Amino acid sequence: MANPLYDGLFGVHAGQSTPFLHLATGAVISHAEFLAIGARIANVTARLGLKPGDRVAVQVDKSPEALALYAACAQAGLVFLPLNTAYTADELRYFIENSGAALIVCDAGSEDSLRQIAGPLGAQVETLNADGSGSLMAQARKAEAEFATVDRSGEDLAAFLYTSGTTGRSKGAMLTQTNLLSNARTLVEEWRFTADDVLLHALPIFHTHGLFVATNVILASGGSMIFLPKLDLDQMIARMPEATTMMGVPTFYTRLLGDDRFTRELTSHMRLFISGSAPLLAETHVQFEDRTGHRILERYGMTETNMNTSNPYDGERRAGTVGFPLPGVALKITDPVTGDTLPDGEVGQIEVRGPNVFKGYWQMPEKTAAELRADGFFITGDLGRIDADGYVHIVGRNKDLIISGGYNIYPKEIELVLDEQPGVLESAVIGVPHPDFGETVVGVIVPAPGATPDTDAIMQAVQQSLARFKHPRALISLAELPRNTMGKVQKNVLRADYKDMFAG
Repeated sequence: MANPLYDGLFGVHAGQSTPFLHLATGAVISHAEFLAIGARIANVTARLGLKPGDRVAVQVDKSPEALALYAACAQAGLVFLPLNTAYTADELRYFIENSGAALIVCDAGSEDSLRQIAGPLGAQVETLNADGSGSLMAQARKAEAEFATVDRSGEDLAAFLYTSGTTGRSKGAMLTQTNLLSNARTLVEEWRFTADDVLLHALPIFHTHGLFVATNVILASGGSMIFLPKLDLDQMIARMPEATTMMGVPTFYTRLLGDDRFTRELTSHMRLFISGSAPLLAETHVQFEDRTGHRILERYGMTETNMNTSNPYDGERRAGTVGFPLPGVALKITDPVTGDTLPDGEVGQIEVRGPNVFKGYWQMPEKTAAELRADGFFITGDLGRIDADGYVHIVGRNKDLIISGGYNIYPKEIELVLDEQPGVLESAVIGVPHPDFGETVVGVIVPAPGATPDTDAIMQAVQQSLARFKHPRALISLAELPRNTMGKVQKNVLRADYKDMFAG
């Protein structure tokens, strides 16, 4: 039966001494060396008693070993569950419990708190630090460098990625081997990746963009990556002459444009710049092209589907659009009430269908049925339109999702924390335009009668409860929230009122 994901992405490089990872230290790890690390980790998971289909929850800093853990899970038939390194223990508790993770891999600094969570759930805990130290690799270095790849089918689960709506519990999107492999192969073709490509990789690997787009595309094409731990302008500018391509979020491009060292000469040898995870401002497109002569290729994807559309490699890359549906992906604009397909030019909800679309939400059959139609179309929750030339435009998002620096932020989660604070009657959280992050979070609070909330104490409570990227950049106090005749808070009014607060 084989193992489509491992065979199609990793196994094809067995024995290859060609470079795979160029590290910030200057060291180079070949494809063969990387696969050996993955095989050693796979042997460790087997010795720990993990079986195909078991979930492995991973909250670790970016490193070659962290990436090899993904390869190990694919080879051993385990379900890889990457988690944002900014999540607090309170946030992690739900993901670990809901997924039924058999193994948690974390930084040593988080070990004690996660053991307290894991113990009652029967999960094991191993550590992996940014420098490659920790209990996982201590065992792996003593393990065999070969592992018999576990048979899996294309419909078997390869990964969980947790997403959420503005209300209710976070949802575990179940991604199959076919979902990941098919999308990688499509993107290789559409973006013309080859074994000669060197990708400048400064994205996190707990997110679809850095892991299942950037890494999988390089694996599928046989290229290599300059593997930087994080967004570091000095490192990116220093290493760019070695690269041919780069993937980033809008923040990458605005930061580069703000540095005088980022010049047309520096980028003259580059083949392709790709942006995603958040909308790129039209002015950034123009500034980037004026500065470098390159036109950024913008695309559209999401947790449940990986990539759905892309501006063309050959042809006009149109600012303010996300291009055309990828080969094999059907996209339509529908009426949110009736589900009927709308004519081109009209705004409605975006629905997509294709081999990239996930299998459903873990242990949430009702939510799956509500968002994944019987005919295979997934209701994305995004609002858009298709213009006369066939380009897809994202014009808004249902459920008031905020995307800041490429991270999805769901207002309800922050509002629940704000509402609990002394002196707060109610709150509303909105996203407003920000020149660096695309959007940023603003909290609006209404004081309880006779109360004067302590905003410093409120912010401290938020910082203790939520990951940093969810923290409001500002707190605004209003006597009351704007509401419509049905009593619903009009967040669109708030967004309009405060849309310019970070302008200029």
